[in-house]
Amino acid sequence: MSKLHVPWGRATDGRDPLVITPGSAGWTYAGLEVIQLRPGEAREIAIEGVELAVVPLRGGARVAADGHVIDLAGRPSVFAAVTDLAYVPLDAALTVSSVEGAELALATARATRRFEAAYIPVSDVPVEVRGAGRATRQVNDLLAAGSSTAVDKLCVVEVLTPDGNWSSYPPHKHDTASEHEVVNEEIYYFRVAGRDGVTPDREGFGVHRTYTPDGELDETVTVRDGDAFLVPRGYHGPSIAAPGHHLYYLNVLAGPGAERSMAFCDDPAHHWIRESWADQPIDPRCPLTR
Repeated sequence: MSKLHVPWGRATDGRDPLVITPGSAGWTYAGLEVIQLRPGEAREIAIEGVELAVVPLRGGARVAADGHVIDLAGRPSVFAAVTDLAYVPLDAALTVSSVEGAELALATARATRRFEAAYIPVSDVPVEVRGAGRATRQVNDLLAAGSSTAVDKLCVVEVLTPDGNWSSYPPHKHDTASEHEVVNEEIYYFRVAGRDGVTPDREGFGVHRTYTPDGELDETVTVRDGDAFLVPRGYHGPSIAAPGHHLYYLNVLAGPGAERSMAFCDDPAHHWIRESWADQPIDPRCPLTR
C-alpha cells in the first residue's frame, strides 16, 4: 500500500472527507482539509500556527476572520468555473458558513509572519494555458508566488486537464535549494469529472506518478475523485486524464524558503519535450473554465 497516495476516505476525521496536516503527512509545512457545510451551517475553524486559503470547490460561503467578513460567490463545480477565494492570516479566528451548503478546500501552511486577511476576486485570478498538443492544460494561479496578496509560505494553484491529456509534464521537482530550484512540500488533491464533464464522480479515474532518480520513490497510481497524493520530494508527473473524464487537481505548496517561490527543475531526460511544443497546436478545449 502506498504511503503517499491518500485514497478518498482514508484521511477522514469522521465528519469531513479529507484532513491532511503536516504531522499526518510526515513533513513540516503544507496541509489541506476539505470540509462540507450543510445548508445554513456555520463552523469555527482552529488555525493555530498556520495561514490559510479558503477555496470553494462547490457552492459559496461567508468567511469571517480577523474582523473581516468576506463573501465568496464560489462555483457549482471545479469543472464549471474559476472561483474567488479568501486568504486568512496566521493564528486568526476563523468562521465559515454557507446559506445553501458548500464544499470548501482549506489549504494551509505553517507560517511565522502575519499579514492581513484578503479577498481575491475571480477577476484577479490569472488563468493560463500551458503546454501544447496532448500536454495542453489550464492553470489557475489562485495564490501563486507572484500573487499581489501578502502571504508568508502558502502557494495554491489549480490545474484542469482535458480528458485524454497529460499535465505536470515534463516531470519536475522542487526538493533542493539552488539558484534554479526551491524546496517545497506539495499536496495534489484530485477531482474527476463524470460523463457530463462537469459533475465530479468516482466512476472515472486518472493516473499520477512520483519518483526519485535513485528509485527510492517510484509510484504510479490510479487516482479517483477525492483522492490526494503527497509529494515530499522527487520528480512528479505526469498526471493523466483518462479519455472521457476531465481531471482537476488542487496543488498546495509550502516550504522553508524566506520568500515564496515555485521554482522547479525538470527531469533532464524529458526536458526536451518543452521544445517540441513549438510545433504542436494548443488543445482548443483549453481553457476548460473561465
